[in-house]
Amino acid sequence: MNREIVLDTETTGLSPASGDRLVEIGCVELLNHIPSGRTYHVYINPKRSMPEEAFRVHGLSEEFLADKPVFADVASDFRDFIGDSRLIIHNAPFDMGFLNAELTKLGQPVLSNDVLDTVMLARSVHPGARVSLDALCKHYGIDNSRRTLHGALLDSEILAEVYLELIGGKQVSLALMAETGVSGAEGIATIAVAAQRPSPLRPRISDAEIAAHAALIAAMGPDSIWAKYEAS
Repeated sequence: MNREIVLDTETTGLSPASGDRLVEIGCVELLNHIPSGRTYHVYINPKRSMPEEAFRVHGLSEEFLADKPVFADVASDFRDFIGDSRLIIHNAPFDMGFLNAELTKLGQPVLSNDVLDTVMLARSVHPGARVSLDALCKHYGIDNSRRTLHGALLDSEILAEVYLELIGGKQVSLALMAETGVSGAEGIATIAVAAQRPSPLRPRISDAEIAAHAALIAAMGPDSIWAKYEAS
């Protein structure tokens, strides 16, 4: 089972080196590229002021975050959820930079997960085109009308749809469903193993047809391709 985690964060600004902190993490689990229904979502108290520029992006105020857990209180649950799965992130250096900065503050190892940056993937699939999440939603006809403000879980859900389109779209989804046998409203993939026949089917070619074919090959001579094939 191929497990991937689509991940997004919201922050107080653009640079952890300048003292900016995480304020939200959202994750969506994919199994064989299909959402399993499992998610991880948490708001985080950054223990600092919220710049107006950041508030206008995600709408998370100091007052709203004041009673939320600090990163140290959620780090273990977050790491348990993502495990060693590949991370699917739009503009991955930004989110990974903040996550690793928070872990470093706690004296913990940085994340070693394989990471796929969908910005780079989108640029390879659509050279020269705009590759923002909104632009990709418009290109693929994905409804992002709920995205009036940035939100980590909502953006992860939308990115999961965009990611599927970037790797092949509905054709990939249908092929995976056919191979794995998707069951349940949550779309959890389960492997369906085809049962073996208790006895082989009888040949559909008659004895007379087999004899006629053998006579035709013999008439072609020993150096014919058919004769060499029959001898192999």
